[in-house]
Amino acid sequence: MPKLDQTDEQILRQLEQDSRMSNADLAETVGLSTSSCWRRVKALEEAGVIEGYGIRINDARRGLTFKAIVHVQLTRHDPAQLTAFLRAVETREEIRACHATTGQADYHLHVACRDIDAYNRFLEEVLFRLPAVASAQTNVILRSVKG
Repeated sequence: MPKLDQTDEQILRQLEQDSRMSNADLAETVGLSTSSCWRRVKALEEAGVIEGYGIRINDARRGLTFKAIVHVQLTRHDPAQLTAFLRAVETREEIRACHATTGQADYHLHVACRDIDAYNRFLEEVLFRLPAVASAQTNVILRSVKG
């Protein structure tokens, strides 16, 4: 694991804010030459610190106005049932993120749907049909403050 210095951290903060910024603009912002900046970004990519580049989508403008955090408890950790659960998590577009956690819930899902009816269909037709799922508690997201 590479030791990151202040300049590396500056580069990462800038790219988090705008991953499409040009190398020239990035270099100017962090106070490096363009070639030195390019080498540092490449080194961060090769070390796996930068895993990739992406976009942020406004769910509401896309028509996905219902968002929730779903706390899922599994019945037992049977390998076949767990595999089926994880496969569903990976393939369902409603599930934006999934985290295995400590505490009462085994997994926390970030879910986005068009509306409450679509969310209810997701619960009934997908989540509750998975044998591994013992229960799910929904916390509706009222507004996002960060992220």
